[in-house]
Amino acid sequence: MQLHQRALALTLAVGTVMSGLVGIAAAEAETRGAAPIEWSTCAADVLAEIPAAQRDKVSCANHPVPMDHARPNGAKITVALMKRPAEDQANRVGSLFINPGGPGGAGLIYSAYGSSFFQPEIMKRFDLIGFDPRGVGRSSPLRCFKTLEEANEIFGRMSAIPVTRTEIRNTMDATEDYTDACARNAGPLLNHMSTEAVARDLDLLRQGVGDRQLTFVGFSYGTLLGATYANIFPSKSRALVLDGNVDPALRTSNGAEYDRQRAQGFELALDAFLKRCDAEGDKCAYSDGDPRAKFDEVRDHLRTQSITLPSGQVVTHDGYIGRVSGDLYAPTRFKALAAWLQNVYAVLHPGVAVFTAQAELLPPLANKRGLADVRAGLTGDTEYLYDDSYYGVNCTDKPFVRVPQLFPALAAKWERESPTFGRQQAASDLLTCATWPVPRPDRWAGPWHRRTPNPVVVVGNYYDPATQYEFSKRMARQLGNARLISVDSFGHCILGDSAGADTLVTDYLVNLKAPADGQVFQPNVQPF
Repeated sequence: MQLHQRALALTLAVGTVMSGLVGIAAAEAETRGAAPIEWSTCAADVLAEIPAAQRDKVSCANHPVPMDHARPNGAKITVALMKRPAEDQANRVGSLFINPGGPGGAGLIYSAYGSSFFQPEIMKRFDLIGFDPRGVGRSSPLRCFKTLEEANEIFGRMSAIPVTRTEIRNTMDATEDYTDACARNAGPLLNHMSTEAVARDLDLLRQGVGDRQLTFVGFSYGTLLGATYANIFPSKSRALVLDGNVDPALRTSNGAEYDRQRAQGFELALDAFLKRCDAEGDKCAYSDGDPRAKFDEVRDHLRTQSITLPSGQVVTHDGYIGRVSGDLYAPTRFKALAAWLQNVYAVLHPGVAVFTAQAELLPPLANKRGLADVRAGLTGDTEYLYDDSYYGVNCTDKPFVRVPQLFPALAAKWERESPTFGRQQAASDLLTCATWPVPRPDRWAGPWHRRTPNPVVVVGNYYDPATQYEFSKRMARQLGNARLISVDSFGHCILGDSAGADTLVTDYLVNLKAPADGQVFQPNVQPF
């Protein structure tokens, strides 16, 4: 057995033993009874983030949970929650918990935006509860820096998609400096950032609102949280909806292969977008000529030379791929994306059609760690107020070979397989987790097949870029009791944007009527 395989086997064995100990502690806690959540008026800065019409409806809480569930009487952290009460309290079903994904997605205010993805009946019958998972946002945030200046200095040396030898070397060096900073500054929470820990928090929150079983909707990474809960607490699972699914078995057994296939999912979505554009003709600004060939020509040009648009905007290789990967999440952006791609192409081919100036306005790019560029350049000893939970979770849940020197070769290999997105994916978890300062994390890595009393509803889009449709099919197969409904749609996640799927989900959440397996629906709106 090779050294890294032996290390992985030991890690999985330790994780299994520790999961058993945590399970015993959790069972004892349930016997004692969890503390009720104490709701009160939300802070002014929280209310400022939600629609004015919702501000007098919601309430908030900061609920204590064990930092380490194996030591329920030990150190505590707090989880921030917001509740939007059911409109029909007399016929209230219970609470519905929401996770927006990420990992590291702050879910606190999602309860105030429920009408964006739920039908009115759900708003009437459930208290909607959003929460920031541990280490995220307002829930004892995991922070790898003391000051913003230190963060900017390290992040500023990274490339989101390092291509040249200098970019690769600088990014690798800065990434190691980043994980060193996490080891120095993040504190003991760093060792307790697994999805398993979040699932155990969620069970305490369920008890805290007085629900006998959990009703939950998880988006993207939130599908891993839901699947983990379903397998740790199958009898406590009332109704779980998982939209935009990960492959839980692959993600928790082989992080590199999972991310390699994730890059392939982005490629599938891009190819489908370019083919749809070609088929739409004049409805798509990029349809003149061969969209695939045009896209590849520009992408390959940008590897060595930037392009300046007439507006003065400079388009780089990072920026080009970054915008495309972001816009593939939202079909409402496809028309503007097509116009922008055409304008970039036109710089290399003067005389071809160009489109409105609005198409050239890129949204503000965030760097690799999610700090918006506008925050750079601040002077003084500015406190670092963001969190590093994305890697805190992923580097705990996803096993990677801890040899950062493999990055250049693997990035080149992934780029050959997935020419647009392979290197981008390799430059994230594969690189960072190789030196993450928690070498033997305690985490849930299965089983995934325990049966819940009611089927879990799995929802997948055919052309989801971030969690390819094949992952949703695997999720449905791996769970012990699941139904898959599909939408012939672009974009990442679909609830709120396909009336057929939404109606089935509503009937399931409210009445526990599980949909027939294998149904396929259309989105409410087509991208062009």
